[in-house]
Amino acid sequence: MDVVKVLYVTQEIFPYLPASEVSTISRELPQAIQEQGREIRTFMPKYGCINERRNQLHEVIRLSGMNLIIDETDHQLIIKVASIQSARMQVYFIDNDDYFRRKFVVKDENGNEFEDNDDRAIFFARGVLETVKKLRWSPDIIHCHGWMSAIVPVYVKKAYNEDPFFANSKIVYSVYDDEYKNPFGSRLADKMKMEGILKDDLKSVLESGSFENLTKLAVDYSDGVIQGSNVVNQNVVEYTKKSQKMFLPYQSPEKYVLSCNEFYDQVLGR
Repeated sequence: MDVVKVLYVTQEIFPYLPASEVSTISRELPQAIQEQGREIRTFMPKYGCINERRNQLHEVIRLSGMNLIIDETDHQLIIKVASIQSARMQVYFIDNDDYFRRKFVVKDENGNEFEDNDDRAIFFARGVLETVKKLRWSPDIIHCHGWMSAIVPVYVKKAYNEDPFFANSKIVYSVYDDEYKNPFGSRLADKMKMEGILKDDLKSVLESGSFENLTKLAVDYSDGVIQGSNVVNQNVVEYTKKSQKMFLPYQSPEKYVLSCNEFYDQVLGR
């Protein structure tokens, strides 16, 4: 049986960002799954607050240089990489001066959410998928963590579904207690459109790009959903259960890795 390949797409990883539920799981889970004999790749945004020298990031020239058009404007895709030596794990970073050079993550120094967080999430999602294609690596499982990754499922299932690198990929989406407060603008669906994606495919976010609606969109195009936090938006949980998607309820830290590994096999039909 071929080695299962797992792509992790996450909005934060410790130690590049402070410890949180998402960043800690995104640091520990890929290592543990790799130690189970699976092949992994891990991606996160390269926020401006990440110290490149201290963390020994360097640009991967052969993967960088592509321009992605977001809302009719070109934005250069820059790929950087670093290693967590103790985990024998590489982390790829999606970078762009317009979206990720600022010294904050998703809020400014006054605690206000950035108005272009929707554009940043779109760029991140497309940047990851285009880079995986350049790596010529075909993931069996794509596990998304945090709302910054919520656009990945619809792109994989609708825009990249005929691409040989993603045609057979299964999506797992983890829902966390990481809600943003200000809904994305009314043009979110228009900005997300790509060849293969119709307006009706984005019906969950047509009226409002709220956290709840964006998470429902991720659920719509996922094959399995994991409750990553003990307490999450209950409307999303109910929506997931009604959708009859495979669902893994919240797991305690000591059970999480084993449960996740088994859940991957369930999603793959093994």
